[in-house]
Amino acid sequence: MDLKAFDPDGVGVDTGTYFGFPFEPEEAELVLISAPWDVTVSYGAGAAYAPDAIIEASTQLDFHDPLAPGQWRRGIATADVDYALQEQSQRLRADAARIIEHLEEGGDPSDESVVRKLRRVNEGCAAMNANIRRQARRWLEAGKLVGLVGGDHSTPYGLLRALGERHEAFGILHIDAHRDLREAYEGFEYSHASVMYNVLRDVPQVTRLVQVAVRDFSEREAQLAERSERVVSFEDGALAAAGFEGVSWGEQCRRIVEALPQLVYVSFDIDGLSFDNCPDTGTPVNGGLSFNQAIYLLDVLVRSGRRIVGFDVVEVVPRTEVRINAITGARVLWKLCGQTLKSNPAVER
Repeated sequence: MDLKAFDPDGVGVDTGTYFGFPFEPEEAELVLISAPWDVTVSYGAGAAYAPDAIIEASTQLDFHDPLAPGQWRRGIATADVDYALQEQSQRLRADAARIIEHLEEGGDPSDESVVRKLRRVNEGCAAMNANIRRQARRWLEAGKLVGLVGGDHSTPYGLLRALGERHEAFGILHIDAHRDLREAYEGFEYSHASVMYNVLRDVPQVTRLVQVAVRDFSEREAQLAERSERVVSFEDGALAAAGFEGVSWGEQCRRIVEALPQLVYVSFDIDGLSFDNCPDTGTPVNGGLSFNQAIYLLDVLVRSGRRIVGFDVVEVVPRTEVRINAITGARVLWKLCGQTLKSNPAVER
C-alpha cells in the first residue's frame, strides 16, 4: 500500500476495513480477524453484528494517539470476514434460545429435544473455535500480530489456542464484569461464560489469569479463582474501596501489572466498563472501570516493558439508535492496536 494515497487527516471512508485503512494483511504488522458470533449468550443478544458496526464507527476516529503516536503506520489490516460464521450463529442461536428458555422454566435438561439441540450447538461452537484457530494460526505463522473482534466472549478461545502453540508461557489481562469460569454454563461447553475455564483447562501455556473489574460471579467461580495459583483477582469492589481510601489508580495499575508475566494477552470484554460506555452490552453490570481508567491500565502495562502478544474486544452489542456501544468498541480497539504495536519491536522490511 502507498501511504501517500491515504490521508489520515481526511474524511473517514467506510472501506469495509477497520479504521478505513487500506493495508493488506500480507504487508501489515497487525492483522484483525473478526468473529461475528453470539450463539450462547444468556441475556442480551446482538454481539454477532459488532464487527460490521465497529468497522463503521471506526472511520470516525482521528489517528493521532498520544500514547502510541504513529504506530498505525506499521500496518493494521483487516482479514476477510467469514460471514458464514454469522449465518451459522443465527441458526444456532435459535436452538440455544430454546434451550435457555426451557431451563429457565424449570424444564428437564435430559429432555430428548433439548439434548439434540444442545449437541448441535456444542458441535457448531467447536467448529467456530476451529475456524478462528485456523485464521489465527495462518497470520501468526506469517509473523503477524493478531487481534480479534467479537462476537461474544466465547470467540477468542481459538486465538488463545493458536497463541499457546507459539509461546511457552504467557498471561492474560482479563478486563470484564464476569469471571467466565463456569464449566459448560447452561450445558454449552463453549459458552461465553465458560471461556476462561476452558482456557485454563486447555491452554497450559497460560500461566497467569489476572482478572480486573470482575463483580458478578458465582460462588463456585469465586472458589475456583481462590484455589487456583494461576488466577489473580482485582475485584471491582476492592478496586473502588482502595480508591476511596486514597490509593491512586496509578498505584493500583502497577499492582495489577506486577501480577502478569512478560508476555501478555489482553482480553477486553466491554462490560468491564461502566454503563455509560456500553449501555447495550449483553450482560451489563453496575460498577466497572471508566474508559480512561482502562486505557491508563493498558498504558502502564506497556510502559512496564511487557509485550502484548494478542488481544480481543468482545461483547459489543450495537444498536442503530444508540451508537455509543460501537463507538466505545472502536475506540477500545484503536487503543489496543496502538499499544500492541508499541509493545512489539518493528518488523524490518
